Amino acid sequence: MTPMQWVMTMIVVVLITETLSGWHKGIYRRHDLLVTGGCMLFSQLTRPLSAMLYAALFAFALPDYRGVLSDAPFWPSVVVLFLIAEFAFYWVHRMAHNPVKHPILYGLHRTHHSSKYLNVTVMARVNVFWVFVVPYAWVIGFAFYLGLEAASATVLGILLSWNALTHSALRWDDALAKTPAGARILKVIEWVFITPRLHHTHHGFGKDGKTYRNYAVMLTIYDRLFGTLHIPEGRPAHYGVPGKDKHWSEEIFFPLIRRRQQSTVVQPATTE
Repeated sequence: MTPMQWVMTMIVVVLITETLSGWHKGIYRRHDLLVTGGCMLFSQLTRPLSAMLYAALFAFALPDYRGVLSDAPFWPSVVVLFLIAEFAFYWVHRMAHNPVKHPILYGLHRTHHSSKYLNVTVMARVNVFWVFVVPYAWVIGFAFYLGLEAASATVLGILLSWNALTHSALRWDDALAKTPAGARILKVIEWVFITPRLHHTHHGFGKDGKTYRNYAVMLTIYDRLFGTLHIPEGRPAHYGVPGKDKHWSEEIFFPLIRRRQQSTVVQPATTE
């Protein structure tokens, strides 16, 4: 099974388990269905376009470097590529949460945060132009161009798999946090890894909601290093973005479509 086949299988299993556990019952509004469905549909066009753009730019800028690292050892390549991809994502993701300094990035990323729930379906709730700026695509695409095909596929598979686990409504870390021994184990885990509760708080506001914290996907090292790690006591009081919904078409196609109706933005106390 290839890394991407593994990812898709895992997402389907998580989705089925969430559904059977009742986490999807009665939470979807018409607005949510339009936004998530539209993002899934139209991203089938923008994703291949973005891949062609990356390939063309790499070939134009560095024509003599295609496949230059094809003989590089697999596991060292995976480790280095993984750390670079996480670092790049951390900073672009952090920038995308600052509506004052980076309004376009914020508008593109806001779609992912606007749902008033968090489960594995939110992975698909992404503005169709986000694929042109998300750093994983550039880093993994460039590594692939340099000849690190297997390492690129492995790193992408690992990151997407972890992303599915931390977006899921199935909270294995809840059970650990309820006992003193489990809480100690969880604390050790979170010295290295982003757990579901760390990412859930990133999607929330109110008590235990901190959208301007916990920017990395899998490792806590960068959030610890740059002072953006937040370990919550429980689940966020609310998920989503405070204020009124954007029109569904703006959620999908911003910045091409901008409506007059604006949502209230809560400015972060600390951003960059």
